[in-house]
Amino acid sequence: MITVKLYGLLRLDSGIKERQMEAGSVREVYAQLMGLGLSGKNLDGCVILVNGKPTNKRQKLNEGDLVQLLPPVAGG
Repeated sequence: MITVKLYGLLRLDSGIKERQMEAGSVREVYAQLMGLGLSGKNLDGCVILVNGKPTNKRQKLNEGDLVQLLPPVAGG
């Protein structure tokens, strides 16, 4: 089991703050989140952290990992 935490607009749009999942890669996390109604468009621009370190969708996951998804921030 891994823990997934969502931040910013992802959290607001989905209503999900934290969720436990069975997933072997970040790509599988994305697929499960899209199955819960999150848009791939919103997920694609995210900064992905696994155990606090930046990574990408190809990252393999291990039992107990923490995946954090941070959407990009726009300002002006």
